[in-house]
Amino acid sequence: QVQLVESGGGSVQAGGSLRLSCAASGSILSIDAMGWYRQAPGKQRELVAHITSAGNTIYVDSVKGRFTISRDNTKNTVYLQMNSLQPEDTAVYYCNLRKRYGVGLTSNYWGQGTQVTVSS
Repeated sequence: QVQLVESGGGSVQAGGSLRLSCAASGSILSIDAMGWYRQAPGKQRELVAHITSAGNTIYVDSVKGRFTISRDNTKNTVYLQMNSLQPEDTAVYYCNLRKRYGVGLTSNYWGQGTQVTVSS
């Protein structure tokens, strides 16, 4: 079993910054990727960013140039540095971990979510 513990959410003014952290524990071998999703009220959950085991990153267009995803393998932790935050970034952010069991065979694990609120 995999456990994901998120931290770093909160409330900031537009233009401010937050750093989200997600620490993984348990059965954490064969991690394919870790990333962050977000869901605003009345909106569909969307991928914000993820980083693969090889270090490759993907960002949703709306956060490119503002958010940076990184990892610390010694701590089994993934970070999301969120700069120049805007009100449209307000959402619950969920940490996601994807494990690989074989070619085309993966499983996803989720954190409990952390609220990010950006006021104008």
